[in-house]
Amino acid sequence: MKKKVVVFGGGTGISFLLRGLKDFPIDITAVITVSDNGRSTGKLRQEFHTPAVGDIRQVITNLSSIDDPIKKMMSYRFKTSSDLNGHAVGNLILTAMLDITGSLTESIKSLGKLLDVKHTVLPISEDSDLTLMGEDEEGNIIEGEEEITLAPNKIKKIFYKKEPKVLPEVIKAINEADLIILSIGSLYTSILPNIICKEVQLAIEDSKAPIMYVCNAVTQPGETDNFTVSDHVNMLNSYLNKRKIDCVIASNTVIPKKMAEKYATEEQKDPVMIDYENLEKMNIELIEDDLIIVEDNRLRHNSLKLSSIIFSYLMR
Repeated sequence: MKKKVVVFGGGTGISFLLRGLKDFPIDITAVITVSDNGRSTGKLRQEFHTPAVGDIRQVITNLSSIDDPIKKMMSYRFKTSSDLNGHAVGNLILTAMLDITGSLTESIKSLGKLLDVKHTVLPISEDSDLTLMGEDEEGNIIEGEEEITLAPNKIKKIFYKKEPKVLPEVIKAINEADLIILSIGSLYTSILPNIICKEVQLAIEDSKAPIMYVCNAVTQPGETDNFTVSDHVNMLNSYLNKRKIDCVIASNTVIPKKMAEKYATEEQKDPVMIDYENLEKMNIELIEDDLIIVEDNRLRHNSLKLSSIIFSYLMR
């Protein structure tokens, strides 16, 4: 019987992880945050009163076994002066299916069949009014995922305006998991929106599966400035309550100087340093490797290499 893995995340980070992991002989359930309120997703949420579909569309596309031209079509954004401007084709398809089926979960299954997805993708919740909230270091309350990302002050706490009703399928996947993975991606808007849910926290506490965190390669401005690997782990552990992260995967790639300068000046992002001494004190297993590649002039995790490490850990 195949080992079962649950991966929590949202957006680009989890998509890159799953792009490689999907080809290994394991059973994957990807649990995706649905609180995004920006760009195409935000417009669709406002107009159709739906959960966010953009991150789900990305994940389904990356798990798909179909040809690249179809995948590119799913991510294609209209450039026009009409109301279609900025909308991704896949977002429109998911919204249409949601209108037809009345269920985001069923819509995902239908699109998954269409795109030959052999793994399970679940939204953390079907709640259409899911609103992510943040509190900055000065005590200001910020409403909305996009607003949190753009906030000028450092965020110190993340919570929901209203506690979401987590899908029973998500809890079942956690209960049956052989490994729980917290994916690469924004801590505050991709990972924490999943694990701040009380039902998820309780299920993780009851699980005997090890918890693995795949650490980000660069910091996020306003969120994780100057964070080391152990800082990322400590932040996540503070929301996990009784359970703690068992293993962290971190890249030791030396970022090319020009690329590091580009990220620092254009995006205010710096490489995340591995602080060995602190990690050793935390009694956490560190798996490090040369994991970062340059793709389309961006720093990306090497999906295949990262997935090989995850699979090797799972099969011990």
